[in-house]
Amino acid sequence: MLAIIGGTGLTQMEGLNVVSRQQVSTQWGEPSAEIVTGSIEGKEVLFLARHGHPHRIPPHKVNYRANIQALKDAGATAIIAVNAVGGIHPECEPAGLMIPDQIVDYTWGREHTFFADDLDEVVHIDFSWPYDEPLRQLLLKEAANLQLKVMDKGVYGATQGPRLETAGEIQRMKRDGCDIVGMTGMPEAALAREVELPYACVALVVNMAAGLTDEIITMAEIEEALHQGMGKVLNLLSSSAKVYQD
Repeated sequence: MLAIIGGTGLTQMEGLNVVSRQQVSTQWGEPSAEIVTGSIEGKEVLFLARHGHPHRIPPHKVNYRANIQALKDAGATAIIAVNAVGGIHPECEPAGLMIPDQIVDYTWGREHTFFADDLDEVVHIDFSWPYDEPLRQLLLKEAANLQLKVMDKGVYGATQGPRLETAGEIQRMKRDGCDIVGMTGMPEAALAREVELPYACVALVVNMAAGLTDEIITMAEIEEALHQGMGKVLNLLSSSAKVYQD
């Protein structure tokens, strides 16, 4: 069963025929919100609001372990995550979409692994390619079917938040090869890999990153891009959910 994690601007999923809502607990604590089970044209889907519903949990306080565990326990076989991001690559534009293929982790202090304590042996996962390629290709195919313009690859730079980055930090990230910047891509992607759940990201660009334009970043600008772009995201999610095969 496909699971969708909604980020900023997606605390509930339009078009989802809700069957049940369940408040659950895991060995890692409680997830950000209830697990919603629903259907899209007969296909069963799980949905979880990463920041809670209403939007109240900042990126560095999200219980990523509980979120991933709760979806796994609910029967998820793959995860598509939606992330609002800043654009670094010159081809990025507000309300534009990217399906990234790589990630660089700049976060710190987050509970980032299931394999920390009471282990029989040390566990190392292969994370060379953090996003599941078949799931990425499914998203790209459905985007093409919908005639949605998307950047078909890119590097997601995950920062700590909740503040936005400085212009100097963005220049460093640009030198590091990052194409977009967000605050929730890690450790979510790595935790999904640890529990063997295929994971891919739909990144919605909501602003150009700090110092790349002469404008100051405002919440009004971000909210406008969310408003303009979220319809495309929902169409892509719905289309992908309908054709997803376990």
